[in-house]
Amino acid sequence: MVLFPGLQGLDLVGPVEVFAGANKAAGRGVYHIVTAAVHAGPLRTHSGLGLVVDTALADLRGPVDTLMVVGGDGTYDAVTDPDLVDGVRRLAARSRRVTSVCSGAFVLAQAGLLDGRRATTHWSVCDLLAEAFPAVTVEPDPIFVRDGNVATSAGVTAGMDLALALVEDDLGRDVALTVARQLVLFLRRPANQSQFSAQLGAQMAERDGIRDAQRHVLDHPEADCSVAALARLATMSERHFARCFTDEVGVTPARYVERVRVETARRLLEDTDSGVKAVAAAAGFGTAETMRRSFLRVLRTSPTEYRNRFRAA
Repeated sequence: MVLFPGLQGLDLVGPVEVFAGANKAAGRGVYHIVTAAVHAGPLRTHSGLGLVVDTALADLRGPVDTLMVVGGDGTYDAVTDPDLVDGVRRLAARSRRVTSVCSGAFVLAQAGLLDGRRATTHWSVCDLLAEAFPAVTVEPDPIFVRDGNVATSAGVTAGMDLALALVEDDLGRDVALTVARQLVLFLRRPANQSQFSAQLGAQMAERDGIRDAQRHVLDHPEADCSVAALARLATMSERHFARCFTDEVGVTPARYVERVRVETARRLLEDTDSGVKAVAAAAGFGTAETMRRSFLRVLRTSPTEYRNRFRAA
């Protein structure tokens, strides 16, 4: 685990708990976890929590199984530290796989390890990663992306999803499932699971009528959420409503309604035993086929596959 001052504590502790849990579930010491930074000794996270780093990067010798670089506010200084970047580059050449959590992808990119590869990072800095490193193909939506032996994850808790996927690779699904249950996590989110929710992915409008329409969709996704119905609620003409909605929310009314309905269906698939047809009706899709098409478009997985892989433990 590669650390630096100002790291996000959960980027470290989350994956470490997954690997430690895998050791317990497997009944043997599969993973030996070492923290490394430019200097060994005390180090603080961006929240002020104090840590003690095991060793300096320069003192690490021999092969590395999994190299994982954390993220956090300190990333912006970390990418300008040649000792850190060179140390990561040197260790990566001796690692079976190279990974990052959140903005740790910037360190990998600075070291040239993402050139010509697909990668992701926290949704708020995906554009910055793409702009700063044009040789990297940035995918802003997935919670983690694998390209060869390099894997990058989205923000914070997505590092645990990536760690669970690595455990499943190494020790099988049963062990990964045991770890997920012990940590009270969802069983396993697929890599292409969206890191956005409808509320996070679209801003609330400033205009009262548009905001009322948004709230209506969030509260009643099963109701008539056509442009005509929403425009009446906002007391606007359909054309004017559609234009204002897109300008203020950032997506068209139809796309917003679809996102809300997909999110509603996701929760029902995770938390209830309702059949796919019942979920489709409750979420406002009308038919299971309409819901399936929306899931494939938004989440790149079918409702059945989503339930199988993302059902609460």
